Amino acid sequence: MKVLVVIPARRDSKGVPRKNMRMLHGKPLIQWTIDEARKVFSDEVICVSSNDEDVLQLLSKLNLPVPFKRPEELSTETSGTYEVLLHALEHFETQGYEPDYLVLLQPTSPLRKAFHIKEALEIFHSQFNEIEMLVSVKETQSNPYYVLREENDLGYLVPSKVSLANRRQDLPKVWELNGAIYIMRTDVLKTKPLAQFKHVIKYVMDERCSHDIDTALDWQIAEILMQQNTAE
Repeated sequence: MKVLVVIPARRDSKGVPRKNMRMLHGKPLIQWTIDEARKVFSDEVICVSSNDEDVLQLLSKLNLPVPFKRPEELSTETSGTYEVLLHALEHFETQGYEPDYLVLLQPTSPLRKAFHIKEALEIFHSQFNEIEMLVSVKETQSNPYYVLREENDLGYLVPSKVSLANRRQDLPKVWELNGAIYIMRTDVLKTKPLAQFKHVIKYVMDERCSHDIDTALDWQIAEILMQQNTAE
């Protein structure tokens, strides 16, 4: 089966300005994802979708093909991942390459390693005909049965979800998308956005490797985790 790997890298970011090119433990944030992707896939199927000239220059420096510069209308704060993936897919199809599945790797997961990608691929391939997508997850610490509350019409806090279990350890496990790995069939992607996929299975990652960078605090934590990795 043919694969297309998409690494989205929009120029602007509110949480951490210019984060894709910001240096994290010795190299730009986005390069951590690129380097791990290249351990699994050939350069020809790796597509960094970006409108950032600095990112495109980095790709040239790394000798990674630059298939296109992402259009500005797909690079705004309101631009969706779905449209970005469709744009990349359509570009490769017009070039005569028609992938059977697409792997989405977000640069904000710098502790995701090549072995995670390989393990996720094995699970996806083993169930290809029965599923639409595989997503990487971690077990959430914010279990809606236990710690999360919603405000009712009277202004009182009530549990987000109700369970008959009396002990926390008896509550159902709840999985949180960690944003590190998405693997999806392209025939399904062409028909609906990711949020509407129904037959979705999980690939579980630990808390450490699931770390996602969205804020300045997330960045500081990532620095600490990277330093610990070097020391180990």
